[in-house]
Amino acid sequence: MALVLNIETATTNCSVSLSKDGETLVLKEDNSLGYSHAELLHVFIKDVFKMANIESAAIDAVAVSKGPGSYTGLRIGVSSAKGLCYALDKPLISISTLKSLAHQVNIEEGFILPMLDARRMEVYSAIYTSDFEQRRAIKAEVITSESFSDLLNHNKVYFIGSGVEKTKALVKHPNAFFIEGKLPSANEMAQLSELKYKKSDIEDVAYFEPYYLKDFIAIKGKTN
Repeated sequence: MALVLNIETATTNCSVSLSKDGETLVLKEDNSLGYSHAELLHVFIKDVFKMANIESAAIDAVAVSKGPGSYTGLRIGVSSAKGLCYALDKPLISISTLKSLAHQVNIEEGFILPMLDARRMEVYSAIYTSDFEQRRAIKAEVITSESFSDLLNHNKVYFIGSGVEKTKALVKHPNAFFIEGKLPSANEMAQLSELKYKKSDIEDVAYFEPYYLKDFIAIKGKTN
């Protein structure tokens, strides 16, 4: 039984929640087109404590979305989470961004394929069963018309996340179902962070780093 602050910044959705015993008490998020986490995250953290009428020292742990996702977004979220853990002397819990995203889908059979937009025609994706057991490891892959065909030929597959738009344009299969307009949220982190807290599955605050999946590549600006 835990009171947890959940932080999600892996995509354009800046999302913060307070959860108790695996249920979301309050949620505040903003999915603007640009990344505004540096300006909004600490404001949202203060707001959720105020909305719940709870002092920050009362929480039992801080949970953060660990990736994959935006390099800058993950850095901001993890840095903030680690700072709170140090200041409040609380444990740090990391949550897989794609697993949390998969929990937005409620199906009785078939597979859930959460995917986040990466560079060009690439996505970060994983495969989960209807019971949220991981069927395939997270990986970066280039989407083609034949992507996921082995899975689609025998199963219904529900695609969700920011990678859906580029995938929908290429993957044409009667077993493919596309859930549009969804991004990872701190709301779905509540159940996952509670389970990890119960098992004392925590991170070393000093050494924990986000799961980038791929190395960050800086793009040089144009010179005159």
